[in-house]
Amino acid sequence: MAFHYPNGQPYTNNETKPTKKQAQQPKATTLFGKRGMTLEEELNDSNQYYRLHATAVVYKKPTPIQIVKVDYPARSQALIKEAYFKQASTTDYNGIYQGRYVDFEAKETKNKTAFPFRNFHQHQIEHFRACLNQGGVCFVIMKFVPLQRLFLYPATELISRWDAQVDGARKSIPLSDVIDNGIEIKYQLNPIIPYLDAVDQLLKRSNKGV
Repeated sequence: MAFHYPNGQPYTNNETKPTKKQAQQPKATTLFGKRGMTLEEELNDSNQYYRLHATAVVYKKPTPIQIVKVDYPARSQALIKEAYFKQASTTDYNGIYQGRYVDFEAKETKNKTAFPFRNFHQHQIEHFRACLNQGGVCFVIMKFVPLQRLFLYPATELISRWDAQVDGARKSIPLSDVIDNGIEIKYQLNPIIPYLDAVDQLLKRSNKGV
């Protein structure tokens, strides 16, 4: 099915897709999470765990679409062939944790040494900026797929490096910067991605003015 942005441009998903071999692997829990699951699936699973244990209420944001073409292969069936996003997406997840509004994006890269800026859009940066101005807790969960390493990277750091971009300048965030200014998250059994532990560290940093 073809999706389009509000300006008519075709939508392309830059997230890393599992290979056919990965998709066929059994979803057994290991040190690297559940094999074959995408980052989004791992986070959805983790958020369900947090909700069931009354730790936080966080959901993936639904993206409203406008259907423009539908085929009817049978009288009782409808097949959507083309649709448009009604508005530009902001970030992937939001919710409440310990009385604080939480808003974050989840991104994957196949790069081993840096996280490309092409994974982000200006309207997402502005959304982070607006949420931070209202006291929200904002960040990106970055996954370096070849390294099987996960990080919580504060939105304040992302905005700072995004704003510092100039023509000809570096178009990515070095892994060394992510390590120094982010918080690494280790896969575990339940939840698969214990990112709220990293959020606790982020809040401690903020309280200390670090």
